[in-house]
This record gives sequence, C-alpha cells and structure tokens, in this order.
Amino acid sequence: EPLPGAILPFKRIVAYYANFYSTQMGILGEFEKNIVLDKLRAEVAAWEAADPTTPVMPAIEYIDITAQGSPGRDGKYRLRMPDTQVDKAIEYAREIDGIVILDIQVGLSSVQDEVPLLDKYWAMPQVHLAIDPEFDMQGTDAPGDVIGTTDAATINWAIDYLSKFVREHNLPPKILLLHRFTQKMLPDVELIVPTPEVQVVVQMDGWGSPARKKNTYYHTVAPEPVQFTGVKLFYKNDLKEEPPRLLTKQEVLDLKPTPIFIQYQ
Repeated sequence: EPLPGAILPFKRIVAYYANFYSTQMGILGEFEKNIVLDKLRAEVAAWEAADPTTPVMPAIEYIDITAQGSPGRDGKYRLRMPDTQVDKAIEYAREIDGIVILDIQVGLSSVQDEVPLLDKYWAMPQVHLAIDPEFDMQGTDAPGDVIGTTDAATINWAIDYLSKFVREHNLPPKILLLHRFTQKMLPDVELIVPTPEVQVVVQMDGWGSPARKKNTYYHTVAPEPVQFTGVKLFYKNDLKEEPPRLLTKQEVLDLKPTPIFIQYQ
C-alpha cells in the first residue's frame, strides 16, 4: 500500500528531460524557460484530455550527473552539475506545481558514491531520483563504448537510502525511475524490492518507429515491470525511422501494463 502523499498510481507523471547546458540532450536545453514550460503545460493538458480519469503531475527530469567521453581529472568519466543548475530545475518545477527528478549517469563512479552528495535535495519533498544504467559502466569501459548495467543490489541500496530519508524527514514517498531498453541494463530485476517509502518505475528508454518502441516495451519492460512502468518519447529521434512520428497518446495508453510515467526528450 502506498504511504500518504504517494504520487503513483493516483497521478500520471509527464516529464521534460535534459540538461540546461546542452541543446543536444533534450528539450530542457533547447529553449528558454517560458517556452519549455508552455510546451510542458500543453502536454499535460493533452494527457489529461486523453485519459480524463488520471490527473497529471508535471515533472522536470534534470540530468545532474552526465556521463562523459573523456575521463576527467579523477578518471570517472562523469561530470557533476553545480547546485545552481539543480536549483534552476527546482524553480522550473515550482512554476508549474510539479516535481523534480534528478537523473544520474555515473560513468565509472558509482550510485553509492554519487547519491549521498545530493542529500540536501533528497530532504525536499518534491525531489526524486532517476538512475540511468546505460551509463553505469561497472568496469573500465568508457560511457558510450558499451551499454552499462546497474544490478539489483545497487538499486536496492538506493531504495533503502531514500527510504531512510522519507522516514527521518517525514516526507511523502520518493520515486525511483530506472531507464531500460535492453535486458542487460537491469540484469537481475526480479531482485529489486520497492518499499512503502520508494515507488519504482521502469521506463522504456529506446527510440525509433512506433513498432520498434512497442516491441522494446514488450520485451524489456512489460515482462518485468517491478512496480510501475513508463515510456520515453523523443521529439527528434523517434522521427528517424518510418513512419516518422511519435507514439500517439492513445497508443501509449493501450500498452499493457499502461505506463503511468511519460517522459519527453
């Protein structure tokens, strides 16, 4: 049973994703604030019209730790964003009465090393966590050379860490978002254990034609949902294959299990 204040499954989350420094990583970095927020408001309204039974919670998913192609000074192949950028994401979310999801791409660092550095943000009721296994390298390969992996032991560590924050600070449940488009990214997903304090979402993160996206969803998310499921829609990359269009909202709603988390990049 979800604890009081839980967002899921009572609301569908519709998130805009990216990094403010990059025009290539997604919509947050492509436009100025007013345009981004107006576009997000329009998507929220469209989703509420598509499924009037489920209210929508807007979200800003900000990539706070970005994987890098070069090792950097400490050889970890990741770059931490300054707090001013996280504060900017929090301000965006405040203006639309939404939540913030801090996305971490740990490179050759680790979830255990990076998550505690953001403690002041986990103490905030509106801030949640996303882990991107694609860039969790677990070895010596540079991000982008191979697809990374995050095992259940690491994910359960993050769940327990956030659960403690919820209990100690009397917070509503946190959301933990896990990106996935291959089996290897979450190799032992059956061992992931949600808690009353942390709600787990496995999101299909692949791009391509509607047929490809449905196929990836049914191969990598639907059989092993853990708890809740999500889908990422790419404003640009989903147009690279025929037919060049995004999944319609009805097509997303027709997926089983029905995604409760929708992310736009």
